[in-house]
Amino acid sequence: MKRKWMILYIILFFCICTIPTAGYLIAGAEGNFEENFGFRKELITANSQILAKIFQTSSDDGVIVGEQGWLYYKDSLEDYQGMKNMSERQLFDAAHTLSMMQEYVESKGLAFAFAIAPNKNSLYGEDMPYYYRGFREQENNRVRLIPYLEEEGIHYADLYEAFSDQEKVLYHKQDSHWNNEGAALAADSILSCLGKEHSGYSNAKNYVKKDFEGDLAAMLYPAAIPKENEIYYEKKPDFTYTQEVESNFDPKIYTESAKGKGSLVMYRDSFGNALLPFMAEAYAQAYFSRAVPYQISDIFSCHADTLVIERAERFIPELAENAPVMPAPIENGKLWDDEIFTEEIQDLEVVNQGVYTKVKGTIPNERLETKSRILIRVNELVLYEAFPVSTDGQEGFECYLLTKTLKEDNTFELGIVSE
Repeated sequence: MKRKWMILYIILFFCICTIPTAGYLIAGAEGNFEENFGFRKELITANSQILAKIFQTSSDDGVIVGEQGWLYYKDSLEDYQGMKNMSERQLFDAAHTLSMMQEYVESKGLAFAFAIAPNKNSLYGEDMPYYYRGFREQENNRVRLIPYLEEEGIHYADLYEAFSDQEKVLYHKQDSHWNNEGAALAADSILSCLGKEHSGYSNAKNYVKKDFEGDLAAMLYPAAIPKENEIYYEKKPDFTYTQEVESNFDPKIYTESAKGKGSLVMYRDSFGNALLPFMAEAYAQAYFSRAVPYQISDIFSCHADTLVIERAERFIPELAENAPVMPAPIENGKLWDDEIFTEEIQDLEVVNQGVYTKVKGTIPNERLETKSRILIRVNELVLYEAFPVSTDGQEGFECYLLTKTLKEDNTFELGIVSE
């Protein structure tokens, strides 16, 4: 009898193994077998369900399967555990870059605000797998960045504090982002930081509908994405798109609102998808961009009176890696002695990009203190402050100079000013 069941098991095993190939041939699929084999989504979904429900593990390297059906984005794990954190110099680079942007846009009469969208497990980490909980190497980048933001005087909307004050869970269980109610709260926090009059949604009537498909669930269960609850407001945010939009994750989105006042430019990431309607309602015109580096000239083409930068917590390091495209600030303060311009610019690159000429280079890390500023003197006449950048731990600078102000042959001298 045992022999009979063993034979049946072996036959069943080989039949299952032939399903992908049979489906591939029957469907007449072409191209890579690994990506086009028959019943691919169904088999991936079945495997993920078995691993998640029985072993509480994930079949996808990008997803963490937590407890109580919670899913988390794997890219946030190092932040959650405080591992591979930014250096103090990199934290300064990020904060000082924001400060230089804020100073520039405010000099043009615009309002400025910066916000960090908290990682899901920063707010709701109690359902992370037990083997990740309880291990913290140090405080994460968000916590360590805040003192630098305060020192630089950044107009910062603290979304972590806003969400922590709520008893409700305002993120989806099987998505990496906030739900609509969370997005409304985030918009209210940002607009309040700006001192902008707006319609809040904290007391607005809403209803629940089980129709939301999470991005993490889609990665694990592509053939049977489970639905979860989403919050909808009876009175939808009042705005219209001014061009055809496939989704709120489009790289460039323009909106209008008869209810709003003023004009907004907002640089955002995927957290901006749900946030967009609530921000769009507050402004007569708004432009939402996912472009990196930030093209600050957008404030002029859009006749904006407000610039907002929203960044997901796990993307904080990128603030130190990408200088915005804007004219380098002219240093009109102290007359610096020639003695400070003794540093050699390593890996100097000068690239004419039309209106701007991009100048960049690297600096030995040991030559910079935590809060060192970087100055560039051009043709021994004009002095600029360069944006500090840190790429893969290598310190350097970038600055954009108006091409029309340069000569055919230019000299660039580097100065480092430390407190």
